[in-house]
Amino acid sequence: MTETAQGNEQVARGVRLPRTARRAQLLTAAQDVFVANGYHAAAMDEIAERAGVSKPVLYQHFPGKLELYLALLETHTDELVRRVREAIESTTDNKLRVHAAVAAYFDFVDGEGQAFRLVFESDLRREPAVQDAVDRATSTCVDTIVGAVTADAGLDEDRARLLAMGLVGLSQVTARFWLDANRVVPKQEAISLIATLAWKGIGGGYPMQQQQQH
Repeated sequence: MTETAQGNEQVARGVRLPRTARRAQLLTAAQDVFVANGYHAAAMDEIAERAGVSKPVLYQHFPGKLELYLALLETHTDELVRRVREAIESTTDNKLRVHAAVAAYFDFVDGEGQAFRLVFESDLRREPAVQDAVDRATSTCVDTIVGAVTADAGLDEDRARLLAMGLVGLSQVTARFWLDANRVVPKQEAISLIATLAWKGIGGGYPMQQQQQH
């Protein structure tokens, strides 16, 4: 450990932070460790050390590693849902809504600390509480899109939901691919490409439905 890191740790250990500030500090440290190591290889010792606190302090806020992970996961699933809702509510133009929704996923994936990996690439997905948290976030995003984007397409609930799920899946998978491919396509261009692809499917839903009826 460097002298600077040692000094920072000594300051952190010696300062009594308000509970909310301490919790935020612990979550930040935990995110670094979980993203770097995955859940199973992460150690509470390492999280406490990175946060500059003792293990008893860490356990005062989170009774175990799973509870810490779930708190962090909830923070980021809530953030994803917030981004998608704001995207859909940002305009009444459905084409622009699709673009904004795609952008929300790209911005989330491109955020600091690669927190998206806890949501989309967790090595704890078989844990029911983790799966439930991710499924809830996905369902909420889909519900938001169903209600706003596909309402004008004249589709029934099942078809509207299928299109919304397609937009969600397309957005998050291509955003992750774009990041892992080292952002070789400029971000705004990548968003426009995927949004155009998505809109041609969603925007084409109405004439397809009309064709089926006739």
